[in-house]
Amino acid sequence: MYDDFAGVYDTLMDDFDYDAWSEYYLSLIRDALGGLPVRMAECACGTGSLTVRFARKGLSVVGIDLSASMLRRAEEKARTWGVEAAFVRQDMRRLALPRRVGAVLATCDGVNYLTTPQDVMTFFGAAYAQLLPGGVLCFDCSSRHKLEDEMGDAFFGEERDGLTTLWQNTLNRENHILTMDVTFFVREADGRYRRFREQHRQRAHSQKEILAWLAEAGFEEIRAYGEMRRDAPEEKDTRIHYIARKPQQHGFEL
Repeated sequence: MYDDFAGVYDTLMDDFDYDAWSEYYLSLIRDALGGLPVRMAECACGTGSLTVRFARKGLSVVGIDLSASMLRRAEEKARTWGVEAAFVRQDMRRLALPRRVGAVLATCDGVNYLTTPQDVMTFFGAAYAQLLPGGVLCFDCSSRHKLEDEMGDAFFGEERDGLTTLWQNTLNRENHILTMDVTFFVREADGRYRRFREQHRQRAHSQKEILAWLAEAGFEEIRAYGEMRRDAPEEKDTRIHYIARKPQQHGFEL
């Protein structure tokens, strides 16, 4: 998964406001900690579009992803931006860092790709262990409303310059799993189109589940917000943002 996808990912996401997203997450972290941490980790960083923006703010940041192809593009992006960021191929469920950090992030559906409750709880436990006391975990999830009511059992098609995407979704409502079979047609330099397919699976975690799993992992001051807002999620929100804090201990600096 993602090997061919890495080559078209930035094209598919070219209308995504990464500047606004990075500022939103930094504001959540800043308000929770009273400032920005020295070190942070971004899980499921993809091609590093957020990672480089965090690094540009002067943060020492490591990007974590399971796809070597995504990470190669992230490294190229960091060089282009002229920023320093480390990128490591790692399963976020087994997050292991050389030094604990003040913030762990998982953005753009990273947690949805953990398709069992145990997978999510394992990640929360790993993030908790890698945080300094008082540090925060921040992440987003596509909502159950989005994955089941808007995307479930639906077909989508999109054509851009040099890229056509055909997307068939299949929903298992019993276990809340959305399977996405995606076919890509990519125009090559010689004018011919290359075809490849990807299958992605996401789980539509409920807000109630996420809050319970965070508490079970030991987090406190757990908050859920609607789409890039600072108020509670609404029924029709397609994305929910979460922030949770590891209990503070005296004498530690983030």
